[in-house]
Amino acid sequence: MVRHVLALASGRIAVAVLTVIALLAVLGPLLAPHDPLATSDHTLAAASGAHLLGTDYLGRDVLSRLLDGSRVSVLGSLEVALMALVVGAVPGILSVYLGRVLEWVTLRLADTLVALPFLLFAVAVIALLGNGITQAMFVTGALVSPLFYRVARAATLAVARSQYVEAALVSGASIGWIVRRHVWVKVLPPIAVALAQTIGVGFIIVSSLTFLGIGVQPPAPTWGGLLASDLGYLSYQPWAPLAPALLIMVTVWAANLLADAIRDVSGEAGRAFVNNRKARANRLDKSDPVPTGGA
Repeated sequence: MVRHVLALASGRIAVAVLTVIALLAVLGPLLAPHDPLATSDHTLAAASGAHLLGTDYLGRDVLSRLLDGSRVSVLGSLEVALMALVVGAVPGILSVYLGRVLEWVTLRLADTLVALPFLLFAVAVIALLGNGITQAMFVTGALVSPLFYRVARAATLAVARSQYVEAALVSGASIGWIVRRHVWVKVLPPIAVALAQTIGVGFIIVSSLTFLGIGVQPPAPTWGGLLASDLGYLSYQPWAPLAPALLIMVTVWAANLLADAIRDVSGEAGRAFVNNRKARANRLDKSDPVPTGGA
């Protein structure tokens, strides 16, 4: 699947952008030219050689704060996606095989989670457990998990009705063996699409919470926090919100673009894509002129 995704221009662009964002999360604090928490007398300064993106209302270097704040956004979005994957995909697969009672309970639980506003629920959890981004992301991931539950359940139902799975059950194969051998291969592509989409959703959730000042204590830098602080000084620096807003938009766009690329190369569409590439390659081989020997 990875090779097929990279064969698409959209897949290569999405992977390149997300790789850059991941490198910023890992190396951003090391690449920051200044201390992101250090204040100075040069408040609301324009872009210059010393401060490539200028300074904020406390004289802190904006570029350094963007680089240092990338880690919180990336880790928070990954926590949302992985929590939703574990909480949603596993019950979605098992609900098909472990009886009607578990199926009914998990379906009603998924319906309940869908009805809860995840942003307000995350705020309530932070109020109970303390101001921390990790607990908020885990709770938000659990609220987003019905997406994975329904995707995994729908894909598993399609496989469960196939003849080779019924034959494996009749022959005495265990549920665990069937899931590992037959089900997981079919469920993986739609789950990969949902995972890529959820990473984008995670970025929006983290940015929304930090924009409201929830989850991360100031003066720790975050993309959402930088966007919120810049909006208060638009009369002095009308261009200031562009950098954090552009980073958020590009990251979410790349995650959705990756989800579209995975969807395009998986399932029936993926097989058609591979067959078309093979047919085109065969036509090109046949159209090449046969070299003839000279006199």
